[in-house]
Amino acid sequence: MAAELLKIHPDNPEQRKIAKVVEVLQNGGVIIYPTDTIYGIGCDIFDQRAVERVCQIKGVKADKTQLSFICQDISHISEFVRNLSTPVFKVMKKVLPGPYTFLLEASSKVPKIIHAKKKTVGIRVPDHNIPRMLVEQLGHPIITTSIHDTDTIKEYTTDPEEIWERYKGLVDIVIDGGMGKNLPSTVVDCTGDVFEIVRQGAGDLTPHLV
Repeated sequence: MAAELLKIHPDNPEQRKIAKVVEVLQNGGVIIYPTDTIYGIGCDIFDQRAVERVCQIKGVKADKTQLSFICQDISHISEFVRNLSTPVFKVMKKVLPGPYTFLLEASSKVPKIIHAKKKTVGIRVPDHNIPRMLVEQLGHPIITTSIHDTDTIKEYTTDPEEIWERYKGLVDIVIDGGMGKNLPSTVVDCTGDVFEIVRQGAGDLTPHLV
């Protein structure tokens, strides 16, 4: 059965529609959803079969890839990381919610399948109501891995209807939250003594490091 294309208002998400998506996640479903940057594929981080399904869709091995996930807010992040230093916390407090993925040392609460053979995990708090409401109501973070395009010119698929056409046989719900962007989050490695920009994306961290 083809996935449902579910239109949800990006600024004021309809409660009943959010609840519908959360029910799918609770039942081991895989969804595609908007963020403040690009569209992502995700599931409940504590559902191993769903995580493996996401990896299969992406064509990667769960134990050999760095999976990131979405938290509701900064206080939520502290549950899933260890050794969160004061300088890192201060920067995160300034820029989140926002278009950043922070690489941090994973705590024991993060399922091993998420951080695999690495001790780090990527964490996002996007400036977008839909994914944050999903996480809040699910009670768990959700995986975030980007929708790449097959086009050689544009790297990411931005039109939710195009995404639905491509993935309708692979996922359970595609959320239409409007057109996505074609620039991913900025990835920042916070595991060393200094902040290291691993990938420059939509967020500019420079002004906040002074």
